[in-house]
Amino acid sequence: MRTLAAVLTLVTALPLAAQVNLSGEWASRQHEDQLERGPGPELGDYLGIPVNDAARLRADSWDPSRITLPEEQCRVHLATYIYRGPMALRVWEEKDPDSQRVIAIKNYISTYEQTRTIWMDGRSHPSANAPHTWMGFSTGKWEGDILTVYTTHIKTGWLRRNGLPESDQATMIEHFIRHGNYLTHVSIVTDPVYMTEPLIKSEDLEFDTSEQTAWLWPCEPVVEVVRPKGVVPSYLPGQNPFLHEFAARWGLPYEPTRGGAETIYPEYRKKLKSLKTEPPLK
Repeated sequence: MRTLAAVLTLVTALPLAAQVNLSGEWASRQHEDQLERGPGPELGDYLGIPVNDAARLRADSWDPSRITLPEEQCRVHLATYIYRGPMALRVWEEKDPDSQRVIAIKNYISTYEQTRTIWMDGRSHPSANAPHTWMGFSTGKWEGDILTVYTTHIKTGWLRRNGLPESDQATMIEHFIRHGNYLTHVSIVTDPVYMTEPLIKSEDLEFDTSEQTAWLWPCEPVVEVVRPKGVVPSYLPGQNPFLHEFAARWGLPYEPTRGGAETIYPEYRKKLKSLKTEPPLK
């Protein structure tokens, strides 16, 4: 009996499946893909994104002035996108008061003041007819010391901030990986409406002890541009005059800037040698 008691004591003292604690406050680090995550991508830059023709058509009609519309100014970034921008992240565990088992892992994201719940209690995802939200419906599990999260029921929104869309049929798998005071976030987004294969992104955060983080995101829409009622800035097919500027600015051929899965892979460099570059901007 003493041996059994000793074994039980040892087992209960070990961390379950090598889980780690992600709790704390984390600050975004913008060194990776800084132009993408800071000022934003240029118009017509779909390079390296596995988009299809439907996504290109939507993006080609995009007019950046659209975000001056009052209904667009405070539009929340989706769970699939929000970790890319300037943000502070607070993580904590919600536990059952009797068993102390983790029910959910909570994320508070300073950008647009979003609270996200990652359910850890084994519940299933709701019906496809359930409401979609900015953060979607997320369930998580530990795979060793990596938190893996599966998210559905996300609203339509940004794939990229230059008009590339993401549909409400998109789903996301995430991996949260802690290395001491650094947290790596990897997302794999699948969208059967606008992409031909998954899009994989990653970003890093650093444990924040500064106590000077801005946690609020007060956003109140105002009239920035006076327009006739009902006008939504956009371009009809073939009428966007800015689609060639990105290629011309950087001395690229126009074709790869249209994106598509093939532009992701190293083999595409062979094709680039046979393509004519855009003339420089005047």
